[in-house]
Amino acid sequence: MSETPMTRIQLENRRRIMEGALEVFSVEGFRGATLDQISAASGLSKPNLLYYFPSKEAIYTRLLTDLLESWLQPLEEMSPEGEPLDEVLRYVQRKLDMSRDMPRESRLFANEMLRGAPQISEVLSGRLRDLVGARAALLSRWMAEGRLKQTPPDHLIISIWALTQHYADFEVQVRAVLGPDRDPYPEAADYLSALFRNLLAP
Repeated sequence: MSETPMTRIQLENRRRIMEGALEVFSVEGFRGATLDQISAASGLSKPNLLYYFPSKEAIYTRLLTDLLESWLQPLEEMSPEGEPLDEVLRYVQRKLDMSRDMPRESRLFANEMLRGAPQISEVLSGRLRDLVGARAALLSRWMAEGRLKQTPPDHLIISIWALTQHYADFEVQVRAVLGPDRDPYPEAADYLSALFRNLLAP
């Protein structure tokens, strides 16, 4: 499509395509998903779908790229002017909230990683790597100043991803272990806050 600003109807159709694609890809995976399924899930005809995106691959790549931007936002918002421990714990909570509120998105992203990230490998080695590098440098500075305990900063970020996104990616397992009467997210919030506070408090 041209760079002409989209109309309200076009924007709504794009939103519907992204929502339908998320529903299909998060269940069927990239290989199992079809344009017909995405068309049905979005409530738009297949020709209408192809007016906005030329292929299934284009829809999938756009969905993952948009998702990665959402995933990176909490890390971008870690403020150099903030209290270091508060900034890290806020990041942990934001990531846990995203697992609770965006489980389909988390599982879609995890499936792409398991496939070797063929659609967004350039983004991972570019924008993601650059942002993690910048935040790791900030964490290192706080550690050098004695405001956080020393620990490998890049692995700290990776461990936050692992410990928060697990609740979305393995939700069935988590709920099976905890039982039907327990909400894992408030418990996880308390546990992870204590865990990282004990790890990082100077």
